[in-house]
Amino acid sequence: MAKTVSQDVCYEPPAYALRVLETLEAAGFEAWIVGGWVRDALLGLPPHDVDICTSALWQQTEETLRAAGIRVEETGTKHGTVTAVVDDEPIEVTTYRVDGAYSDHRHPDEVRFVSDVREDLARRDFTINAMAYHPERGLLDPFGGREDLAVGVVRAVGDPTARFAEDALRVLRAVRFACRMGFAVEEKTHDALVAAAPGLADIAQERIGQEMNGIVGTGRVGWALRHEADVLCAAVPELSAMRGFDQHSSWHIYDVMEHTIHVCNAVECFTAGTASLRLRWAALLHDVGKPATFTMDALGRGHFYGHPVLSAEQTEFIMKRMGLPADLIRSTCTLVHYHDHIVRPTARSMRRTLAVMEESDPGNALSLAFELMEIKRADAVSKAPKCAWYAVELDEMDRILQAAGRKSMVLGVKDLAVDGNDVLEVMGGKPGPAIGRVLHQLLAAVVDGEVENTYGALREELWRSFLENE
Repeated sequence: MAKTVSQDVCYEPPAYALRVLETLEAAGFEAWIVGGWVRDALLGLPPHDVDICTSALWQQTEETLRAAGIRVEETGTKHGTVTAVVDDEPIEVTTYRVDGAYSDHRHPDEVRFVSDVREDLARRDFTINAMAYHPERGLLDPFGGREDLAVGVVRAVGDPTARFAEDALRVLRAVRFACRMGFAVEEKTHDALVAAAPGLADIAQERIGQEMNGIVGTGRVGWALRHEADVLCAAVPELSAMRGFDQHSSWHIYDVMEHTIHVCNAVECFTAGTASLRLRWAALLHDVGKPATFTMDALGRGHFYGHPVLSAEQTEFIMKRMGLPADLIRSTCTLVHYHDHIVRPTARSMRRTLAVMEESDPGNALSLAFELMEIKRADAVSKAPKCAWYAVELDEMDRILQAAGRKSMVLGVKDLAVDGNDVLEVMGGKPGPAIGRVLHQLLAAVVDGEVENTYGALREELWRSFLENE
């Protein structure tokens, strides 16, 4: 049996996991809880999924657990893994193993089963993930994972160059763990990350998307851009053009990348760390189209005409390429597209903004409008000091938006007090695109405050327009 080398964790393993572990050990096998559960329990974070590794071969695990009345599913037998299900909770159980070569830089070509848990821990990516725990034997920590948790670093197990050569996705995983836990990346591990980052070109875009979504979702993507830009630019090549790109503008004191870092951080400040995933993605990509739209006038001033539109197009392309959810892409692109949309602290301007949001992303207009104010506020304080006043003006726009949210808002033609049948009755003709154009004209009049959204007022406007065009 392996020797205890450290203190107990902050949480006791759940009963359903203990049943699996005890069943295996009662049959004469060794078993440990490993991976993320151990790491989070040491940090005092509520653990989630429980993984177990054991000296039993997967066939022995399956036979032992089924004999004890535990359901077993063969989920990864090639790598020695089965999934036990206790009280509807899945527990992955894997035979101690070491991995062979990684010819595709992602998966081992073969695995070899071993009898010592230390050999299994030695194949893992980072020291904070290479610990094992047993409720009686305590913590097994052969690579100093608990110490790295205490000082706040992500360190590769063994030779970092070898770890990343095995699986290039570990490059992004290291950044995600650092972001999630507020850690730094240990120096040698960082150097190996930079060297291995080009290997992300061999990784499926969907897997890159999952890791990038995790990084952005931590709210620390600004930190990642500053400290691990080589990795993020390898994962999202479109970010590379932003690095060091001088904006040649009196409105900006930072290059495009540095400005973006400040916007990402400011979004977290203004939302107290509660920014939505779409707002965080929009902060990262809102100016991704700037380098391609750059022009310089005769006075040496830089301009980026049309960059919000191009940035939105590139955002859609990037996020679709990475297989991210369609609703997340749509909302993010809306924020990017309109981040330079002119808004003023008037009810009319807010109504127009809400109508634009509704047309772009139906059903999300009000929440998107508030998030638009947040990215504008973050953008304003991340330019030159003379732009910061706009962030204060946006506070008044928030107040007007809140007032609008308490009223019955007209966001689209569906909210009008008349419909296509009224248009046909007054103007005649047949159903078709012309009816929609008339309804959108009525919507614009209501949004601009020229006509009230009442049945009588809109019918009167229809008759007036009909008679003028007779």
